[in-house]
Amino acid sequence: MKRRKNTNKRRREAAVSALAQATTPLTHIDQRGQARMVDVTEKGASERIAVAEGRVIMRKETLDLVLEGNALKGDVLGAARLAGIMAAKRTHGLIPLCHPLPLSKIEIEINPEHSLPGFLVQATVKVTAKTGVEMEALTAVSISCLTIYDMVKAVERGIHIEGIRLLLKSGGKSGEWRAES
Repeated sequence: MKRRKNTNKRRREAAVSALAQATTPLTHIDQRGQARMVDVTEKGASERIAVAEGRVIMRKETLDLVLEGNALKGDVLGAARLAGIMAAKRTHGLIPLCHPLPLSKIEIEINPEHSLPGFLVQATVKVTAKTGVEMEALTAVSISCLTIYDMVKAVERGIHIEGIRLLLKSGGKSGEWRAES
């Protein structure tokens, strides 16, 4: 037992040492390898925007049901939009090291994609603050997609969610970043 403890301790120390030597350190990990909230006190506030996307894949019949407005639970896309907006506003309460932010814009777009078949969900989040809104955009997309699933699971359990990713972030010291196509 003591041998395992020492091995685990050495592994942990090696991991912390590797983190300390990394060229791009993980900002949410301190020198001892412990989680921390990033101190943004010295950063300047700037306009920051993030756009994220995800897909909800379903049978063509389920997609048609949603588009016709005949889902058993009501307005699927309206509920998903509201859920995404609410989720973005509450991201700091869901993800432990996120800063609470005064969001100035949250937009959820949900478009049918017959080629999938399913829906493409995009969230755009904007703030003027000292830290970015990537997590808010990703959370908004995730919860919008989950809400679509919840609203139609009674007619199709095999729905799946895929491709949740950041498409764009702008603002702050690092400037603009775009995902590769």
